[in-house]
Amino acid sequence: MKEHLIVHFNNNILSISMPSKQSEIFPSVFKRKTSLNCRGRLVDISNPQVMGIINLTPDSFYSKSRVKSEMETLNRVEQILKEGGSMVDVGAYSSRPNAFHISEDEELARLIPILKLIRSHFPDVVISVDTFRALVAEQSIEEGGADLINDISGGEMDAKMFDTIARMNVPYILMHMQGTPQNMQKNPHYEDVTAEVFLSLSKRVDVLRSMGVNDIIVDPGFGFGKSMKDNYRLLRELDQMAFFELPILVGFSRKSMIHKLLEISIDEALNGSTVLNTLALTKGANILRVHDVKEAVQCVKLVAQLCET
Repeated sequence: MKEHLIVHFNNNILSISMPSKQSEIFPSVFKRKTSLNCRGRLVDISNPQVMGIINLTPDSFYSKSRVKSEMETLNRVEQILKEGGSMVDVGAYSSRPNAFHISEDEELARLIPILKLIRSHFPDVVISVDTFRALVAEQSIEEGGADLINDISGGEMDAKMFDTIARMNVPYILMHMQGTPQNMQKNPHYEDVTAEVFLSLSKRVDVLRSMGVNDIIVDPGFGFGKSMKDNYRLLRELDQMAFFELPILVGFSRKSMIHKLLEISIDEALNGSTVLNTLALTKGANILRVHDVKEAVQCVKLVAQLCET
């Protein structure tokens, strides 16, 4: 017998048919898209992929993810690939809590030369650009050779983003965030965090599909406008995102939900990141966005072996 999760939120109803036994979850997971169309090339994501983070910002929360020169950038991409990563996520606007706001021109000035550099030296790497601005997304694809867009705001901070994604016909990472990077952690509040995040994502997925966007990746947005309890409840209930039948990306890497809970420094948060990545994989995550690629790749291999035995 199936159980049904009925969600009431702001006079809207989201009805999700959920399996009553954990063993019934896996068939629904296999209905998800198993490839992404990246500039005419099909990228296989039937097995979980690891996306390495490259920050072009001077104020990103984890200093070791920042690159300051062309050589550092190339070395970082090479490291990501050697350690088993298949994607790089390049950002030029810091999205940490209370981050400094920079102009569109400054973001482009930081980003485009580095994208061209990466593409020229690593023609086959999948390049994701972390931006919420439609113009930055467009120029990153047209001039920088990027493959997909990772939008922390899910189209909420630039009304032109969805139109741009549909017109450019590129994969789109749709993330949930309450607020903006400048205020998202001041007082996040939900009546039911899982229901509200899923409902918000569901509405935006419907809009994107109506515009002809086929390659959508959903991200619940751990750490973006969520309390500690919100983050861990979302992780506990991550397997419910199977109802989207879309790839799921998660990003826990060295975030405050780890180091604040454990009362350790960011530099000491690798073990906690590994634990949460492992749990996410068992709950259906398809892409791990991380600072520490080697350890995340090891998680993928271990969980894959667990599922085969």
